[in-house]
Amino acid sequence: MEFTSVSTATIAAVVREYEGVRRKQSIGEMVNAVRIESPGILASFGEDAAVIEHGDEVLLLAADGIWSRLMEADPYWAGYCAVLVNIHDIAAMGGRPVAMVDVFSISDPAIQKKVISGMHDASLQFGVPIVGGHLHPDTPYSVIDVAILGCAPRDSVIYSHTAQVGDAVVMAVDLEGRVHPSCSLNWDSVTMKSPDEVRSQIRVLESLGRDHLVSAGKDISNPGVIGTLGMLLEVSEKGASINLDKIPTPDLQANDMTFEQWVRIYPGMGFILTASPENISEVSRRFGRVGMTACVVGSVNRSRTLQLALGDQKSQVFDFNKRGIMRLFSDDGS
Repeated sequence: MEFTSVSTATIAAVVREYEGVRRKQSIGEMVNAVRIESPGILASFGEDAAVIEHGDEVLLLAADGIWSRLMEADPYWAGYCAVLVNIHDIAAMGGRPVAMVDVFSISDPAIQKKVISGMHDASLQFGVPIVGGHLHPDTPYSVIDVAILGCAPRDSVIYSHTAQVGDAVVMAVDLEGRVHPSCSLNWDSVTMKSPDEVRSQIRVLESLGRDHLVSAGKDISNPGVIGTLGMLLEVSEKGASINLDKIPTPDLQANDMTFEQWVRIYPGMGFILTASPENISEVSRRFGRVGMTACVVGSVNRSRTLQLALGDQKSQVFDFNKRGIMRLFSDDGS
């Protein structure tokens, strides 16, 4: 794409002020209120899934809820995404999704049917069953929340907090898709794919963890690619500089989309990873085999800031020395 009209200062401001980023700011207060020390818990808050000792393997436990505005815009897509985002959380950890349960609060039977249909179709497509849950059939609102259990070999887990200085930052995304007709900030690259295609994309992360080819990773979620990288850097207590013109994009003009929209979008299948430079060619090859594009977009440093670069332009998005996205640490960085 042509970057002559893109400003690093504008993109930095757009990302900082994006609601998908700002909504994360209340996480730290919640974490500090409920966190307790517990034996057998290898990792928890700040990761895409909690990591729990279980013999030679670990259990991966995660939960996610769907934004109410998505439920209002398209109940079917909300149900589908309720399953999708949870599977992504397990995949991003290098794990294998095992099963899900849901909590469904519903005020409208028509919405209920569409949400359940979306959940069923995603569960069938990805091969991860829904095995139980809880239903509130008479609430004044409609909300769907899903929890998921996964597993992984103990030494194959991909954490968020383990990025290393000198690592390359990699964005891996399936560019073959569309802007979802019900939500301009959702990129749907999954509903039109076969079960074999989407399952093979998920399994790439398992292989990367098993073969120790990446040092850290997260699935690209509501905050978009830059916001998600910021969350990874925050828990890793690192910084990074990324080049905007290295971020892989679909044909923005053909999809009637701006670059500002793309960096905030939730991709149907997308991950942000850090890896040692000597592993990049193999990481890219494995994603390429399953129809995904993996590009180096920057590098990790010790600054605890996230900087954007484009030609001679440079702008800071976040300074984790002062304030984090999730605010898991105090404002002085401690």
